Amino acid sequence: MAAAHPLVIVGASYAGVQLAASARELGFEERIVIVGDEVHAPYQRPPLSKGLLTGKTSVDNLALRGPDFFAQNAIDLMLGRRATALDPGARSVRLDDGAVLDYGWLALATGARCRPFALPGSTLEGVLDLRTLDDALRIADAAGRTERACVIGGGFIGLEVASALRARGAEVTVVEAQPHLLARAFPQLMSSYVENAHRRRGVALLTGRGVRALHGAQGRVAAVELDDGTRIDCDLVVLGIGVLPNAELAQQAGIAVDNGIVVDMLGRTSAPRVLAAGDVASMALPPAPGVPARMRLESIQSANDGARALASLVVGREAPCTAVPWFWSDQFDLKLQMTGLAAPGDEVVLRGDMASDRFSVFYLRQGTLVAAHSVNKPAEHMQSRKLIGARARLGADQLADPSFDLKTVA
Repeated sequence: MAAAHPLVIVGASYAGVQLAASARELGFEERIVIVGDEVHAPYQRPPLSKGLLTGKTSVDNLALRGPDFFAQNAIDLMLGRRATALDPGARSVRLDDGAVLDYGWLALATGARCRPFALPGSTLEGVLDLRTLDDALRIADAAGRTERACVIGGGFIGLEVASALRARGAEVTVVEAQPHLLARAFPQLMSSYVENAHRRRGVALLTGRGVRALHGAQGRVAAVELDDGTRIDCDLVVLGIGVLPNAELAQQAGIAVDNGIVVDMLGRTSAPRVLAAGDVASMALPPAPGVPARMRLESIQSANDGARALASLVVGREAPCTAVPWFWSDQFDLKLQMTGLAAPGDEVVLRGDMASDRFSVFYLRQGTLVAAHSVNKPAEHMQSRKLIGARARLGADQLADPSFDLKTVA
């Protein structure tokens, strides 16, 4: 196999692995190298805040691809290695051991990292965040000895961890600085539902509250102090305060960065033959009313869809990413599934009874279905994705009627 124009992928992530796989499927014959800074082979991330913490999933079941996949597809895995410098002019990337990899195409799939938490007490034992497999293993180990846990941050990761710890019998308090949980992702109706669902299952929620400091005893966290001086006793703190894109490699090379690496719908950056996908990429979106020009979508499916677009480019069969974004979250016995992009001002339509924990909320913009949030309604979620992709026009009365079959809409 020729190696004159190799594809070098920095990041052994969902996007990185999907790009390598799709490039091979589309006939890319040059060398493919994936550089990953973790020592673990590429693994699934959703179970880290779900099944791995509850014990329903084991480490042995986390592999992203089978053990023979990389060898069979002639994909070189360089694990435990970190890219430190990028030279777009020379088409080369330098690694932490001084090695230099030349590329024909370079793809940055470096993902994101946990947002720093620099308040007093942040270095105490028992203060953990969650991004990697090693992080999850530390939390799972601590959970077995935890009686009272405090989760700082009411986003998806924080709430998934809260539900997992509560399911293991711990008393759990969630502290969220915003007035509502999931404020960036959900409008008021869904935020209120999630809050009530957690409270009914025994989670204490404190919204609109900031954290002043963490306090310890003999080097281990013992309490969280809030902005009004209130103290929450706990023996485990899990931080879920969001992430930052790992865009420094691109920025240092002069590539355009704006809350992520700026890319078009094919994943092209401002540097020739340098691409980006996944959580690190701020990707252009198909033009539509009420939709931003581009977004950084932190989801597995968006990473995979973006990676497929990159693969189409490197083989010369351009297929821009136009897929409808979707995402899911498992919390207690609730499967939350989201698709499309809702915006303030959309018409909100409830289908079903929220008290039953089985319903969907639809969002119409000028009569066009643009987003849907479902709880324990997987069939409605799947149909919603198709309808949003088709820019289907429906009446609010149709969507609100559980007897109306969504599959009949052309």
